Amino acid sequence: MSETNELRIAVIGAGPAGVYSSDIFLRQLGKLGEELGLGTKARIDLFEKLPVPFGLVRYGVAPDHPSIKFIASALEKTLDNPDIHLYCDVEFGKDVTLDELLERYDAVLFATGAVEDKPLGLPGADLDGVYGAAKFVEWYDGYPTGAREWPLDAEEVAVIGGGNVAMDVARELMRNADDLKERTDIPDNVYEGIKANKAKTLHLFIRRGVAQAKFSVQELREMEKLPGVQLIINEDDFDLDDDTIEEAGKDKLTRQMVEELFAIREMAEDMEDDGDTDFEGNPADRKYYIHFNSAPVEVLGADGKVKAIRVEKTTTSADGKMTRTGEFEEYPVQAVYHAIGYKPASAPGIAYDDRRAHLANANGDGRITTEASGEGAQVRERLYATGWAKRGPVGLIGSTKSDALLIVTNMLEDLSKAAEGGRVAADRDPESIDRLLASRGVKPIDFAGWKKVDAFERAEGAKEGREHKKVIDPEQMRALAHA
Repeated sequence: MSETNELRIAVIGAGPAGVYSSDIFLRQLGKLGEELGLGTKARIDLFEKLPVPFGLVRYGVAPDHPSIKFIASALEKTLDNPDIHLYCDVEFGKDVTLDELLERYDAVLFATGAVEDKPLGLPGADLDGVYGAAKFVEWYDGYPTGAREWPLDAEEVAVIGGGNVAMDVARELMRNADDLKERTDIPDNVYEGIKANKAKTLHLFIRRGVAQAKFSVQELREMEKLPGVQLIINEDDFDLDDDTIEEAGKDKLTRQMVEELFAIREMAEDMEDDGDTDFEGNPADRKYYIHFNSAPVEVLGADGKVKAIRVEKTTTSADGKMTRTGEFEEYPVQAVYHAIGYKPASAPGIAYDDRRAHLANANGDGRITTEASGEGAQVRERLYATGWAKRGPVGLIGSTKSDALLIVTNMLEDLSKAAEGGRVAADRDPESIDRLLASRGVKPIDFAGWKKVDAFERAEGAKEGREHKKVIDPEQMRALAHA
């Protein structure tokens, strides 16, 4: 037995939230550990149910985001740390239980992210041709257990949502396959699918006004540069009153977004004036309509399939309050994609806050509680949540860093108060978890295994003059990692 005296932390989920938290924990422990009576050494074991790390960065964001490779590179540098041990292909609740982790770790941090869509909740939502964004994103990102084919036979499509995921989905539906392949790591099945995509007209419906959308400026700039696509807007949507302009000006990000949307309005006018062209002045063969103050109320069908979408005009006041007008319009479409939010994953043995869609935690401070709310909610010692698991599906990848600092501060405070300087796990043998998993026939993929998968993906990409080409078959990933 090789018992050690370092702190032992288990993190569930190797996406940005889990990796950032691991890094920040080690940094803060190095700074504050001595004065807190904790020492400065810790071993962090990072458990991920998929065969590869990076979660949302690899599988939740469109492949053509230019910043993604930089984020993935930063996460990889963090994982290349001898105090962080990666255990991919290990599923919490199935391969290892909460009690087994608490026996071996001084604290357990959940950074489990989100994989499911919030339901659409409109009449006609169950028609053939209505899709949640999450499953479509899984397809084009090559999620290991996702669909391998996607029906892209609709010539007219609708996308519902006023956030970045809606923008991603709309952009991929309007994408030129060769252009996408050239600049991203998409696998062959996605290239073939997008090449065969029949979509010629896309309607993006945003319930509130120009100043209340939740797009990032980066998303808008990517929308502007779609080869063969004409952007079409409604002039009236940009007729903002003084109060709305003043309110939007108070927040820097909102102000930048609104300025970019006005730039898109100018661009759309130029495209029309130039004879229905794309951003480079070339003839456009696809049309992308952006509708603000437009709330879908029903998906209309025939023979069980989508045939149109019914939309009600709304108005939005300066404070963001939306009012319905009773004016309706129908648009012929054969497919509807809804990107109205994700539902973060639950975790076996942990209470879930259904109303706010995250793991139950005390006042948003990341300390896991026995129930979602109410007087009976008690803090459960040694259990924490961060990222979407803590706060629900809001915020960008960068938001997870500020989350991580808050949760790590709370963890260190609690550990410093615990007996024996926070070292409370009964089993302190770092090899104990390996023996337990081996006894169940579980073969984790470690950081060295991930590097083998990554090297193969880079080699496959290089054959086609690309930086990277994704492996999507989990069995192939395992074979590469364990070779």
